[in-house]
Formats: sequence, C-alpha cells, structure tokens
Amino acid sequence: MPFRDAVLYFLLVFAPVAAACQEGNPTSPPAESATSAAPASTFSNDQIRGLIRQVAEKDMENDKKQRDDTYIEREEEHKLDGKGNVKSTETKTYEIMELYGGQVERLIAKNDKPLSQKDAAKEEEKLRVATHKYATETAQDRAARLKAIEKSREDERGLVEDVPQAYKFTLLAPEEWNGHMCYVIQADPKPGFQPRSKDGKYLPKFRGKIWVDQRELQWAKVDLEMVDTISFGWFVARLNKGTHVEVEQARVSGDVWLPTQAHVRMKGRVSLVQDVNYDVTRTYRDYKDSSLWVEASKLW
Repeated sequence: MPFRDAVLYFLLVFAPVAAACQEGNPTSPPAESATSAAPASTFSNDQIRGLIRQVAEKDMENDKKQRDDTYIEREEEHKLDGKGNVKSTETKTYEIMELYGGQVERLIAKNDKPLSQKDAAKEEEKLRVATHKYATETAQDRAARLKAIEKSREDERGLVEDVPQAYKFTLLAPEEWNGHMCYVIQADPKPGFQPRSKDGKYLPKFRGKIWVDQRELQWAKVDLEMVDTISFGWFVARLNKGTHVEVEQARVSGDVWLPTQAHVRMKGRVSLVQDVNYDVTRTYRDYKDSSLWVEASKLW
C-alpha cells in the first residue's frame, strides 16, 4: 500500500464500521424504533443499537453499488514544509472502472489538463492490455484472482468484528450538516483492547465522530484523528500522531449514498530518513453503472 494512501485506507474501512458498531450485540433487534420522535439525548441503548444497525445495513448496500460503478476520482496533493507551507501541488484525475470482478483505473488528466496525445495513448494501451488479460484468463486464474479479492474483503470484515471491542460509542447532540439534520456518534478507543484481526491493532490509534442523516439513516460525514503514531512494515513508514482525516458522502441516485470527498492532513516518515508532510483531497463524482462500459470493452 502506498504510504500516502495508508490513512485513506483506514478511513474508508472505518466509515462503514463506525456506523455498524455499538456496545452489545449490534444485530439484536431494538426495543423501539430509532427513528422515533424522542430527542437524541433521551435515546435508550436499544434505540442507539437500532439506529446504527439500520445505518450499517444501508451502507453495506451502498458499498456493493460502488464496486459495480464507474466514476471519476480527482486527487489534489499538496506537499508541505515543516511549518505547513505549501511546497508543491499536483493533481491527477482518474476514471475508475469495474472490470471482470475487480477495479482498474485510467489516468485522464494531470493538473486539471487533458493528457498529451502520447500519454493518453499509453493509458489506453494499459487499459486494453488489462481488458484483454482479464477477458482471456483461464477459469483457474480468474478463480484465483477473485479469491484474492474476496480475501481482502474478508480481512476488512474481520476488522469490522473487532470494532465493538475497540471503541466506546456515545450519541451526542444532533447537528446540521450540508442541509441535513444528523445524529452525531462519538467513538473513543477502549483501554485494554485485544485485536483478533490482522489490522485490528490500528483501531485504538484513532478516535472520531460520525454524522448520520436523521431522515435517511445514511452516514454523511466521518471525522477521524490519530491519537498515537502508526508504523508500517518494521518501521519502513510511519504516520504521526495528529494526522487528521475526513470523509463525506451524499445521495448520488435514488436511495444510494456514496463518497463525495476524502481529505487527509498527515505527517510521517519513510524509511526513518525522509520526513513527509501532505495535505491530500480526493473527490468522487459521476457515478455510473459500469455494465455498458464492460460490454463495450469486449470489442477490444
């Protein structure tokens, strides 16, 4: 995993997780509907469990939709000096596509300008090669590739199962966000947490909040802060305490909500030598059903 993507990875895993978890059994039926007219401050524990259970169910359906969609991702990266001043800025825009059970990306712009004819041709050739490879792979190879993808998703589900033991969740006063009244849930690490999943050890490094739309019971925003340093690969890379991450999502069609923006401000070190300081924003737009693109790719 690229160093600068590490926090985004944990963010996008945590976003659905936070909505899914609460002390006790999150799948047990609530005693009362979480959408009752009672003020949030008077919610019982069962009502809170009912709220987050419904949010989790909706988010799982949203996640399935995103995996089947084609969309545009724009990344704006600012490299900062030690005082937080911008040293350089670079933007890249990608088209993300579903392809034979996995996702592929095609670079379509740099610094908000279309690629040169030469670079565009290279991207088209890379996409053609990948499409041909997946279209002609043997049944055994495809099964192995899809098994690896499913293994990655199983690892994420293992992380989900760790969350109820990793955090204490508290329902705060409601707030308005982007024109939506939202429930606000605070997540604080529990002392003495013992992870069972591979990546569960990172959970106590974060605390944060999640905003849940009161009418549609979809999460609208997640705000995370690292409360301790994280090291990767025997100290090959390190993310420092204070790294801050936000992700937002909105309704994109019907009752489907998908991410619209993710923002990371982070400091760290690579190979214990090179200090890094980034401010990265990724925006997501133009979600479309990828089935038409897949059918067109078969003509290549």
